[in-house]
Amino acid sequence: MAPRALIWLLLASSLGIGSSAVLAADCVVLDDFSRGRVGEFPLEWKPRKESGRPVYTIREEGGRRFLRAIARRIGIQAGREVTWNIETHPIMAWSWRPIEFPTGSDERKSDANDSVVSVYAVFPNSAVSVKSVKYVWSRVVPAGTHLTSSAGSTQVRILRSSAQAGQWADEQVNVREDYRKYFGGSEVPKPGGIAVLTDADDTKSRAQGDYANFRVCKP
Repeated sequence: MAPRALIWLLLASSLGIGSSAVLAADCVVLDDFSRGRVGEFPLEWKPRKESGRPVYTIREEGGRRFLRAIARRIGIQAGREVTWNIETHPIMAWSWRPIEFPTGSDERKSDANDSVVSVYAVFPNSAVSVKSVKYVWSRVVPAGTHLTSSAGSTQVRILRSSAQAGQWADEQVNVREDYRKYFGGSEVPKPGGIAVLTDADDTKSRAQGDYANFRVCKP
């Protein structure tokens, strides 16, 4: 994606942890989807394009709230403006669940670059562009693979490689260290937001996955 594809996350308003942020032990909850109505687009999130709004809805299952994404031949992010102290809370954590993988997807190929679930940590780069670290659950690309997109402004790390669907998995990544590793330098800018993308536009197919319990934690 072009760098401008993420600028929608960084509007002119002051960025800060919203009223829904909850301190829990050594973690700060960025969003657990407890606010908003089941079946509707989540509060305080924005789709990159309005045509992507129907892709993402709040769901509930066994008392657990989560974000359900169903993409039909479309690839549009949804994101939330939020910032945190990355020096004290460098660990980003969440849960995700693949339901339906896009047919023939392979993030290494431009004509098949779709993912059942992916999560971004977004960083302002300038007034007109951003950098981001993207974490992906791939159908076939080996875990640990490093890819780039958007002329290097988005650095991609494959966290999981499995076509097995239907099971929740918990993730923890050190966003500060990943930013330093992929972009270089010792200074890491203040995060500007988080985003998700379930897409099936390149494969012209369908993808479905879930996201839950976004938080940032101390080491």
